[in-house]
Amino acid sequence: MGLGCNWFTQVRGTNPQSGQQVDEWSCAITWLPMLLINATQEVRQGAAAAESFRNEVVAATETSRSIAIQLASKVVQTAISQTQKLIEG
Repeated sequence: MGLGCNWFTQVRGTNPQSGQQVDEWSCAITWLPMLLINATQEVRQGAAAAESFRNEVVAATETSRSIAIQLASKVVQTAISQTQKLIEG
């Protein structure tokens, strides 16, 4: 058992292609295709999560920007109104 391979390794988890549980010993080289597929899936999930987070940040930034513009407009209008009152009277 494993005498022909110096990298005899146990892998436990779920096969990314079949969804079946894996708990086997084999040469590490034989595990590479399955582990690469799993790593690719993890990268895709991470990228999707990052994109989702980015979209949330963009939406929140746009909302904050809109509120800041409205507030600045009211401040300017109030300042103009008070200036006109001082000039008039």
